[in-house]
Amino acid sequence: MSAPVSDAEKLVWSVLEAERPSISQLQEKTLNEANKIFLGNHEDSLMHRATVAEMLYTLDPTRKLEAVKIIEDSSNKVVPTNGALGSVMEWKLKDCIAVHKLLDNVLIDTDSALRWKVRCAEYFPYSIYFEGSRSSAVNNSLNNLDTETPLNGGANGPDIIQSGNAFTSNGKLEAFKNLKI
Repeated sequence: MSAPVSDAEKLVWSVLEAERPSISQLQEKTLNEANKIFLGNHEDSLMHRATVAEMLYTLDPTRKLEAVKIIEDSSNKVVPTNGALGSVMEWKLKDCIAVHKLLDNVLIDTDSALRWKVRCAEYFPYSIYFEGSRSSAVNNSLNNLDTETPLNGGANGPDIIQSGNAFTSNGKLEAFKNLKI
């Protein structure tokens, strides 16, 4: 390799110099072999599995199904706690979102991305991103089906309209003087 001339070449050289000790750790192994060993050392970690899957796909795009399987075979285990909070699962919402984006945008597998979204919606029922069963995204879409009268009443409800004068929101408290609880 010739000496770096441009800023880009200098940047590449500096990265190679910084990573040279890591690269030498491969010890005559191929990148695929090193990737498999890495998976063996970190098979319980969702993000490490996602990294292995991404690397597998990058090295050999024909192994996309195998890469997806590595992610989908991940299991969300209960993390031991002192019991005060109850059981806590290992996966974090931000990690599940990152994996979903990997499946959808990098591996470009919409079916597996959809399966992942459904799976994570079960783990994170309040997640708007995964449209969990208790998320505001789902609740608002259900609530918006009946838009005639809000659940807690409206400004033109029968309790507000008295003697022909409708309440208008103007910041004055006089409208509440006949309020009964």
